[in-house]
Amino acid sequence: MFGATDRGIVEQKLAACVNIIPGIISVFEWKGSVTEDSEILLMIKTRTSRIPDLAAYVKQNHPYEVPEVISVKIDQGYPGYLAWLAEAVPHAAVTDSGT
Repeated sequence: MFGATDRGIVEQKLAACVNIIPGIISVFEWKGSVTEDSEILLMIKTRTSRIPDLAAYVKQNHPYEVPEVISVKIDQGYPGYLAWLAEAVPHAAVTDSGT
């Protein structure tokens, strides 16, 4: 993921902003072996309600079998920035389960 796919996250309103941080080296255990890989870190700013949709998008477009998607709660922030984020990213659609 880097480029058009990352733009798609914003274009599809899954997030307000994606910071692309290249040059990350990750060391991790995968399928019984310790491995090292060059990665790009994405800091994606979105609503909590959009994380499942965002995770599905990342899974569909990422080359890893298990891409890293984690969230960090925003406890505080500049009110103008938080308002912009809320305006840029709509709430996830609520579906009626029929029950």
